[in-house]
Amino acid sequence: MDALELSKKTQELRAQITDLHREIGEAEQQLANARTEVVQTEDVALLQEAGVYEYQHPLTDAVAYKAELARLKDTIKTMTRGGDAVLATTSWTVNGSAAEGRRMTRDFSKLMLRAYNAEADNLVRTMRPYKLASAIERLGKTADTIARLGKTMDTRISLAYHRERVRELELTADYLAKVEEEKERIRAERERQREEDKARKEFEREKARLIKEQTHYRTALKKLEDNQDEAAAAAMRAKLEEIATAIAGVEERAANTRAGYVYVISNLGSFGERMVKIGLTRRLDPMDRVRELGDASVPFRFDVHALIFSEDAVRLETRLHNELADRRVNRVNLRREFFYATPTEVRELLEHLTDQHILEYHEAPEALEWRASRNVVTDNEQSSTDPTDSSDSRRST
Repeated sequence: MDALELSKKTQELRAQITDLHREIGEAEQQLANARTEVVQTEDVALLQEAGVYEYQHPLTDAVAYKAELARLKDTIKTMTRGGDAVLATTSWTVNGSAAEGRRMTRDFSKLMLRAYNAEADNLVRTMRPYKLASAIERLGKTADTIARLGKTMDTRISLAYHRERVRELELTADYLAKVEEEKERIRAERERQREEDKARKEFEREKARLIKEQTHYRTALKKLEDNQDEAAAAAMRAKLEEIATAIAGVEERAANTRAGYVYVISNLGSFGERMVKIGLTRRLDPMDRVRELGDASVPFRFDVHALIFSEDAVRLETRLHNELADRRVNRVNLRREFFYATPTEVRELLEHLTDQHILEYHEAPEALEWRASRNVVTDNEQSSTDPTDSSDSRRST
């Protein structure tokens, strides 16, 4: 090989190497894009599983989705009856017979459509909103498999029919998500109504107690007036005025549905130092609501940092929630009123937001049960490592 041929060969090899480098670069870029798509798909699935669902076909309520699904099912049935679901060749012959060929093609098409519909129906039946992307992908693979198996007879699921069945999956996912959303709203409304009923019953009981007390004092006042004991009668009239004021206050509280207590509570043993719950109750005794929240669903009772009465407690609670919106623990369900904040930070917010004078605020949580539990654990650990343990003493003797 002379120098000219060697130079030419070298140039060709260099060109091939350059092409290979370019192809490798393109392949790496495609791989990076594919990985990005996978991560995005996984992120969407995780968000949808947590409740952050993006509707494919936004409608007003579950009834609207159900009606749209019914119309779509009618369309799917019409396409199936009209032969628009499966496409296949019409030139196939069997033993030289075109009629036999058409019959075989028709039977084979029915078999393929039945397999496809079985998969589609199963995906609809087992649908979960967060599984929508994987369900669409699985149905697409089923259509591809049918096209590959039916290649000889050019048998395949029509794109129009496949699109309708994909739309059915999307609408089903939307419907299920909307049903769950409406259930959550109903649950929250029922909880709000239960809380309102408890407050109303408290108002009624307190008013009945005050009216009964008022009756007793009026009876006593009449006797004092009959006995012409003016000094005692004056004191009794003052007490009756206090009772009348209290009755008017209870009636006003019952009538004003926005009045109530905003509470700031924490649970050090359950949620740590940097988490508080900020809520609202209309109860006469707000501690009743706090005690309910510290029931068996959490291991320790809540500590109360502040109870602020306001004529517009709804507005105060909303303003606090808005100020701490970027610190919400649960950003999906806004009815969960927990925030990543310390009691001190909430107090600083309250001082700026409320015109009410904060009579009492406890910044440090007592967490009595949690601290006592830790002491028990510490005592047990010390006992287990104590060299003077009685069992060791017995062994040494």
